[in-house]
Amino acid sequence: MKDTKQKWFKEAKFGLFIHWGLYALLAGEYKGVKTNQIAEWIMNYLDIPVEEYEKLAGQFDPVNFDAEAIVKLAKDCGMRYIVFTSKHHEGFAMYHSACSPYNVVDATPCKRDILKELQLACEKYDMKLGLYYSQAQDWHDPDGYMAKKDNSGKNYRAYLDRKCMPQLRELLTNYGEIALIWFDTPMGTTPEESMEMAKLVKELQPNCIVSGRIGNGLGEYMTTGDNFIPRLPFEGDWEVPATLNDTWGFNKDDHNWKSAEEIIQLLVKINSRGGNYLLNIGPDGTGNVPEESVQILKKVGAYVRANEEAIFATKRMPVYPYDLTWGDLTCKEHHLYAHVFRKIPRVEILNINNQVKRAYLVETGEELAWKVGKSCEGDGYIVVELPKEYLKKEYFCIGIELEEEMPNFEPIKE
Repeated sequence: MKDTKQKWFKEAKFGLFIHWGLYALLAGEYKGVKTNQIAEWIMNYLDIPVEEYEKLAGQFDPVNFDAEAIVKLAKDCGMRYIVFTSKHHEGFAMYHSACSPYNVVDATPCKRDILKELQLACEKYDMKLGLYYSQAQDWHDPDGYMAKKDNSGKNYRAYLDRKCMPQLRELLTNYGEIALIWFDTPMGTTPEESMEMAKLVKELQPNCIVSGRIGNGLGEYMTTGDNFIPRLPFEGDWEVPATLNDTWGFNKDDHNWKSAEEIIQLLVKINSRGGNYLLNIGPDGTGNVPEESVQILKKVGAYVRANEEAIFATKRMPVYPYDLTWGDLTCKEHHLYAHVFRKIPRVEILNINNQVKRAYLVETGEELAWKVGKSCEGDGYIVVELPKEYLKKEYFCIGIELEEEMPNFEPIKE
């Protein structure tokens, strides 16, 4: 079981992922050929030569990028942490790296340290900052691994010494307090090499969390597969990295956006099963966040802010034996929360063996009428009556205060 031993991570529940790099300029298309894969992998999937791809740096001038606006958006949406791609698989550093000139300050006309701007904005708005770092794949470095290609002639140790380890040291030395390092795709990294990276992180910043994708069974929390959710409540600390459409990096042709309602349901489902939801945006080549992303996040944020008691610092739910057609449940000490996603006449929860103290609307605190009993079939139940104005409403939450510490979904004993 993974354990970060970090209270903030256990309680955070909702974070913002930002995938941004040179791939945003291509926006899913290279020389008239569109990728049918995730846009940030375009160099790999379309076999773009290094000498061609690196020319993108000379065009990178994101005049519309506003770190404060992005951090404030995350804050307003109730997100508790941000993870930014300091270096993705393309090998391009989105900060001022002294060990590689292939970075956003030295190789581009913008000359801006994007990570520094994000760091300062996060500090201003009291937002935890985490960094994605591609430790094994580096398609620009001749010795970095490249998925789906022949890596047999590469000197991975030389790459680690020349670029990976020095860049990790830079990131953890020059950019304030880093909440976590989000490693990815360890590929051929050995257990000893993964341990070496983890030790460096802890040496420089002992409170910095190491993600599970460092590989070889290490890491302090489990990261699921992209957009995958455990079917049942999952023990320990874990996180679902997820997209708003079908890509991580910006793709001008990907308009398959999830609705705000879908995102709310996914957030609650993940929280109910004990995890955090790390939801991605992909700014375009000028630094703009797609308007669709902004509008979806604002709608999700309205629900989160209204019902934050039922989202943040919630615990892993005991297994509930029924599918709820109207919504989902979250819980914390002495509280059960019923998230209602469709119109219903009342909230009814079967098979629960708990003493109830009160019921209320989470968003207003209004006290609600409730009763407990036993059905003809012998199941215990709680029924909460809804105010008249909520009978035709969707996406709200009912709080139920319990005598016992946690919900008990065992049948009442005869």
